[in-house]
Amino acid sequence: MKFLLVFATFLAAALMMTGAGTPAVSYVDHDKVAASLAKGGTLVTQSDLTVMGSHREKAGQVELHEKETDVFYVTDGEATIVTGGKMIGGKQKSAGQMLGTSIEGGEAHHLSKGDVMVIPAGTPHWFKEVPKSISYYVVKVIR
Repeated sequence: MKFLLVFATFLAAALMMTGAGTPAVSYVDHDKVAASLAKGGTLVTQSDLTVMGSHREKAGQVELHEKETDVFYVTDGEATIVTGGKMIGGKQKSAGQMLGTSIEGGEAHHLSKGDVMVIPAGTPHWFKEVPKSISYYVVKVIR
């Protein structure tokens, strides 16, 4: 129950950040939520946000989203994420999306179950170390 309250609070905050009017109601049943946290997958897509479940078992590439703020809520596991600094080896993946190989001068954060992180649009971020695995919700707020 505590998790649902926390997640609903962050989703409401994300909606407020967009300045959107009354959003469409979205419902995702618990089986689809559990599957998205186990393997990754999109749960809700609207014009101003996307809600996803994510699961990682290894480090990733550096990401930078020009128009998307990421809100992470960790449901299980742990990882070290580096944010800020300068993206090294950055290449355009798609419109408004960059991928790179590392970050120079960023700040490392250890994430574990229950943690929340908000990464503003335009900020490089990188899951640098994932000792075993990490599962987390992502709310992408599109500006």
